[in-house]
Amino acid sequence: MPSAAKPPVPAAALRSSADQASTPPASPVSRNAASQPHFRLRMRVTVGDAIAVGPGKVALLEAVQVHRSISAAAKALGMSYRRAWLLMDELNRSLKEPAVTAAAGGPHGGGTELTDVGRQLILLYRRIEERATAACEDDIRRLTALVSS
Repeated sequence: MPSAAKPPVPAAALRSSADQASTPPASPVSRNAASQPHFRLRMRVTVGDAIAVGPGKVALLEAVQVHRSISAAAKALGMSYRRAWLLMDELNRSLKEPAVTAAAGGPHGGGTELTDVGRQLILLYRRIEERATAACEDDIRRLTALVSS
């Protein structure tokens, strides 16, 4: 995918809540670069009141892709195994086909693999984020300029 000559928004601005859970908020007194306003796009696909796809579930899918384990992915994101398992279960039930498959533990251990649907979901979600942010670059810059730093 071609990249723009200048990045539309700092990469940290697109981190999910799962990514930011371990990052303490900046002190209102210290006004350094970390306390500068950042734009964060938080897309969700809902079905009724349920969030079928959102930033936390995508971040968890990405962690599962790296760690090949729901337990390790949860640990990397600073969430409980139970919470991660419930999110993956809810995601799988929300999709026409599952995003992850899990193998039972045993002598060689278990593991979790992303399906083609899971890999496609990550790709599409991140591509939409990137394109939407790039398309709105000027407005995002103007909007964040209105926020006190």
